[in-house]
Amino acid sequence: MQPDYDIGIIGGGLAGLSLSILAADAGYKVALFEKETYPYHKVCGEYISLESYDFLERLGLPLDEWNLPTIKQLQVSDIKGKAYNFPLELGGFGISRYKIDDALFQLALSKDVDVFINTKVNDILFEEDVHIIKTNIKNVTVTVAAGSYGKRSNLDVRWKRSFIHKKPNKLNNYIGVKYHIRSNHARNEIALHNFNNGYCGISAIEEDKYCLCYLTTAGNLSANNNSIEQMQENILYKNPLLKNLFNTAEFLYTSPLIISQISFQKKNQTENHILLLGDAAGMITPLCGNGMSMAMHGALLAFNQIDLFFKQKISRLQMELNYVSSWRKNFSFRLATGRTVQQFMGNNTSTGLFLKLMNAVPLLSKKIIRSTHGQPF
Repeated sequence: MQPDYDIGIIGGGLAGLSLSILAADAGYKVALFEKETYPYHKVCGEYISLESYDFLERLGLPLDEWNLPTIKQLQVSDIKGKAYNFPLELGGFGISRYKIDDALFQLALSKDVDVFINTKVNDILFEEDVHIIKTNIKNVTVTVAAGSYGKRSNLDVRWKRSFIHKKPNKLNNYIGVKYHIRSNHARNEIALHNFNNGYCGISAIEEDKYCLCYLTTAGNLSANNNSIEQMQENILYKNPLLKNLFNTAEFLYTSPLIISQISFQKKNQTENHILLLGDAAGMITPLCGNGMSMAMHGALLAFNQIDLFFKQKISRLQMELNYVSSWRKNFSFRLATGRTVQQFMGNNTSTGLFLKLMNAVPLLSKKIIRSTHGQPF
């Protein structure tokens, strides 16, 4: 069977778009499937560490021309609003997913990537060394398939991935809520404010706007009649810094973006001979984060192995094994750190003690923060 494409990518977020551009630049025929239409908003913290800056410029994004806010300070508050400040050694920059995803989409189109928008992938079969991608529009065959479809998908359910069946716990029962706002918050600072069973981040993005995004448990929402507004007033506002932030901000949406069933459980990086990228491969907690940088770096790691496979330097099996090995080498410690730190957050006692320890032992805080920011790639 002669495949329609060399590479098929399911999901057009940062990882999928980055991989498509890398592959197109190398001369491969690429199809990318995205269920939404660009541009669109996503629930995301919208902070990218500077480890990704050069990579994005190499792809072709004119970041220097966009005059994006550079973020070099971190503030974290406990549930009662006691704030602690820490420097960000590497630092990062702010940009909305609305802007960066659309820019990468336009770049992919310019490089002749076939992007199928408004297209839902229902299944991917592997037969006779070829992937058959089944969509709501048509079926497509590809030699190599990559999944970068986000936090949770119908494909995860269909493939019965292990994290889908975990009982609700502190790592898999979250909802995410995001607003864009205008605020007088410092543009060089990212703040993370704790509240009972959750935490809320604010950081600057383009056009003098800010991303305000928080994670909390599904239990918090159900205890407040499934009302976001009621939950914010009854729970988030217990932190006076959050109450002031919400009461003084200008909200730019009529209603927030919301996503449910967020899981930080461990995940496999391959499934049915498909290379998994971004959140599909393993989502890192925002408190110890940089999931956006990890997604793009993961795309580069995947491309390096895919390229070797097409050049017949390694087998398909070796491509998969090498990708998993390099992914874990680069990200496993960051993921483990994120899960560990998350256990101390959103709690009246443990959060305060943890932050006091971080503040009292600068070497510890420096080490933890450094572990959340990788090296430039």
